[in-house]
This record gives sequence, structure tokens and C-alpha cells, in this order.
Amino acid sequence: MTTTVIRNADLVIAWDAAEKQHIYLTDAEVAYRDGQITFVGRGYDGPADEVIDGKGMMVMPGLVNIHCHPSSEPMNKGLIDEIGSPGLYNSSLYEYMPIFRADAEAVPSCVRVALSELLLSGVTTVADLSMAHPGWLDLLGESGMRVCIAPMFRSARWATKNGHTVEYAWDEAAGEKSMAEAFSLIERAEQHSSGRLFGMVVPAQIDTCSETLLRESFQEAAKRNLSWQIHAAQSVHEFHEITRRSGFTPIGWLDSMDLLSERSIIGHGIFLDDHPRTKWHTENDLDRLAATGTTVAHCPTVFARRGIAMRSFGRYRKRGVNMGVGTDTYPHNMLDELRLVSYGAHPVRGPAQPLLHRPVRRGDHRRRDRAQP
Repeated sequence: MTTTVIRNADLVIAWDAAEKQHIYLTDAEVAYRDGQITFVGRGYDGPADEVIDGKGMMVMPGLVNIHCHPSSEPMNKGLIDEIGSPGLYNSSLYEYMPIFRADAEAVPSCVRVALSELLLSGVTTVADLSMAHPGWLDLLGESGMRVCIAPMFRSARWATKNGHTVEYAWDEAAGEKSMAEAFSLIERAEQHSSGRLFGMVVPAQIDTCSETLLRESFQEAAKRNLSWQIHAAQSVHEFHEITRRSGFTPIGWLDSMDLLSERSIIGHGIFLDDHPRTKWHTENDLDRLAATGTTVAHCPTVFARRGIAMRSFGRYRKRGVNMGVGTDTYPHNMLDELRLVSYGAHPVRGPAQPLLHRPVRRGDHRRRDRAQP
């Protein structure tokens, strides 16, 4: 067993268990052995089979991207920037996004571009929400990352012929077949020789999945102890479509079916019942998310390009909603996405309230010599 030590790092981002937050340590050391961190702090005097000079460097935990589309989004760069359908509340989902799709030959290149960008921005674990494609598992295994393979399936396809109405072409049998194929692919991923692939169950969008498909996929995810993710509350059109079908908001409908839980992830969870662009007759959605332990995958860049913003990241956190971040679109730069989480929240919430809980102070490192691994 080999122990590697990073010495004299200018900054180490460490976890303070007592304060339940990350802190900055200056001139610190990190030791790890066989993939496990054994020490974070100062004054390490244990074994050191390999020493890395951390001078001029920052050592940080690998970032986790919980919502990403590597097989398609790199192809869109420069083609669908800052466009949306005015008649569909400036969403680009229905009129523009279906136009540009990588062919089978281009998909592996798209994936490699996206994963390279993610690695460069510090991501070591990513959820890949893609449609199944040949060689997918081996391609992900090449990356060296931990990848949650999340093959999407659905009961319907959407299309707009006029830019202000959306039509759905339903094929529930195809949805059931795709779901079965997704579970088979997840099983193969868990057995992959890399040992770094695992699965997630993803009915693609709340408005393209039948109630039966939603319920069955959730039940099977629970049986297999897998997370379950769905695109929901991501457009004003979708909000109105679901209220028309069910009488509930998208979040309310999922809750009525008992599909919100600690294993559930909502991407992107923006258009709740109290959002200024929806303003439903209830104001329960945020509390539903918090009470059920549901996670929201926040991906601000793709929405900022259309003039759309969550209201707001800090507000969700303060109400007790578990929040995660994903890239969703190009470029797959997690650090920029994290910056935009903060920047985008400020003008939405106004200056009166803090964005998150007490911010990490640079001086915190002076109070502690040892942090938890």
C-alpha cells in the first residue's frame, strides 16, 4: 500500500465537522492511501512513499456534477446561444433544441470534449444524462472519473409547429421498452471493469412521461436502491401543461404520486408555484421539496442565456431544500457554473439577505490545525 502526501499546499479546502462547513487551511498537507484520504491539516508525520510539492497550488475535494448531458451539448456551442421562443416564454426546449443533434459518429467526440472540460474544472464525479449510444460505457470508463450513467427514457416526444403551442406524440409501449433497456444498461455499468460506473434512473421529462412510467420507474429505482432524477419545473410552458393535465403544479403532481423523496432529484426546479412567472394559487412547492428531502439540480448558465433565473439558490437553502449543481450545457466548466450560482442569485433576491449561511472566512484557518479527512 502506497501513501502519497501533498506538502506545503498554499491552500487546502477542508471540512470542519464541528462547524459543518468547508474551511481554508494555508500551508497545509493532505495524505491519502489507496484512494482514501488519511490526513488533512498541518504537521503530518506519518508514512510518505510519494511526496508532491503543493507550493503554489490549492488542494480541494473533487466536484460532483449531478446533471450533465455530455453526448449532446458540446454540439450546440455557437448554434443555440441566447435564443428562445417568445411564444413559449423564451424557452428554447421545444423549437430550437431538437434541431441540432450529433450523429452517431460525432457522439463520442462530444462526450470526450465534455468530460475533458469537466476534469479541467475539478469535476471527478458526474451524472451523465444521455440517450443510450454505442460504446457508452467503455467511453466513460476511459475518463478516469466516477460516472453515474443515467440513460433517459420517455413516453412521448414534443414538437412545436408554430412557436407558441407544443404537441406531444405519445407511444407508451416505446417508453416501457426504453425503461427496460435503461435498467439493463445500468446493470452492465455496475459490472464494468473500470469499477467506477454506477447508475441512476431517469424518466426524461415530467411532461413526456406517463403517470404509469413515472410510478414504475420510481418503484424499480427504490427496489434497486438507485437515485431517481427527472426534468421538472424547467419551463413556464411545462408548468401550465402539467396544471392543465393534473390540476397540480409539476412539483405538486410529483408529490401527489409520492415521487418526491431523499432519493429524488429535480432538474431544474425553477418554476415553482410562487415564481413570479407562474404565480399559482398555492405556495407549497418549496416546502414540499424540503419536507421530502428532495434534491434540486441547479444549472444556472443555460437559463441565464434565456433571461431566466431561479428565485433563488439561497432561498431554497434557507427553506431546507437540498441543493446540487450541474453544468447541463456548454461549456462544461463547473467552476464558472458555481460562480453563476452566486452571481445570478444576487439580482434576483436583492441585497438585503445573505445568499447562504455564514460564509467561510479566510481567517478560519488560524483557529484549526487539523480538519476532518
